[in-house]
Amino acid sequence: MSWFRKQRRAKRPVGDRELDTAGLWTKCNNCREIVYRKEILRNASVCPKCGYHFRISANERLASLCDNGTWTEFGAELAPVDRLQFRDQKRYTERLAQYQERTGLKDAVITADARLHDLEVVMAVMEYSFMGGSMGSVVGEKIARAAERATERRVPLIVVSCSGGARMQEGAQSLMQMAKISAALGRLRAAGIPFISVLTDPTTGGVTASYAMLGDVNVAEPRALIGFAGPRVIEQTIREKLPEGFQRSEFLLEHGMLDMVVPRSELKATLATTLRHLTGKTAASVAAVTAAAEQATS
Repeated sequence: MSWFRKQRRAKRPVGDRELDTAGLWTKCNNCREIVYRKEILRNASVCPKCGYHFRISANERLASLCDNGTWTEFGAELAPVDRLQFRDQKRYTERLAQYQERTGLKDAVITADARLHDLEVVMAVMEYSFMGGSMGSVVGEKIARAAERATERRVPLIVVSCSGGARMQEGAQSLMQMAKISAALGRLRAAGIPFISVLTDPTTGGVTASYAMLGDVNVAEPRALIGFAGPRVIEQTIREKLPEGFQRSEFLLEHGMLDMVVPRSELKATLATTLRHLTGKTAASVAAVTAAAEQATS
């Protein structure tokens, strides 16, 4: 059977030396073309051949959206607790430790104060690399606190979702986060403060069923998978072939579930323009306020 094993070579001979090629090339998940990795990174992690949007980390997302690539994190001290003493093939505590070491985060979301085109905002950005961006108690608490912080400071809230849904290891405690976040967003809306929801690939399960679809404006990246159950589960349940592009951003936009589908390269500018419309702040007025504040502190 060793004949059929895939042999991977990390090094390739170049003259009298060897060149390490591991990680230099990436196969696009959409067009299947082999693309130079640095070319993808230069293009905001978007395939230059077909426009496929690769997943990016929460830190990369914040750096791409925040002015000067900087933000001030809050709530970083919150960490999950295994109240159910859950165990499948591994203990839940072991899985948490594994993902915390791998990502450098305590759970699957970063909440931060930031500026976007000189507009003050509160942001919550999910990290898919942490247990599939699943929503546990800490994720729910941090996003609810972000909504409450935006309400208190009267600044817009932006939540970037990238999640497989509720975290099964926390059972009903995870499902309760749907109601908690939705209630906090209800208070934000009652205060007349904008909330923009950005949906990326994938946004599914209890996240889609709650706060991800509650934005005053719902924005998605191209061809992002968005839905409650996955298309394969739905096909097996109803025993019918689903339409082409079902549960992708463009399909949801066509059927009225999204307001915009925006390429990653245009996302920051689009969010800023939308926020100015929602808050009534023009670019000129924002610049004037910023200049006055800088002058007062100097």
